[in-house]
Amino acid sequence: MICALTVRKLKPGTFDQFREAFMGNMEEDPPEGFVRFNMLRNSEDPDEAISFGFFDGTPEQLREMAAKEGYGEQLERIAPFVESVGADGLYEIVEERTF
Repeated sequence: MICALTVRKLKPGTFDQFREAFMGNMEEDPPEGFVRFNMLRNSEDPDEAISFGFFDGTPEQLREMAAKEGYGEQLERIAPFVESVGADGLYEIVEERTF
């Protein structure tokens, strides 16, 4: 299982537009292989957003899926709302607990 995670600093006051552009038609047509997705908004800084999704596969499979599922187009849609990008990567889940 892979977690794709990105931290973004948004241009002031653009969270709603960013969210709409990011999500696109994801609810009707979720990316192949993803089993869960979360978007977080910093409660102390509403212009900081964290998105992460859990992919059932390898990093290579995720990169292949992203290329054919339009990840580049998604980045183009959100670009007008993004000021900067912090952590951005594919992380292997090494421990998982449910309480």
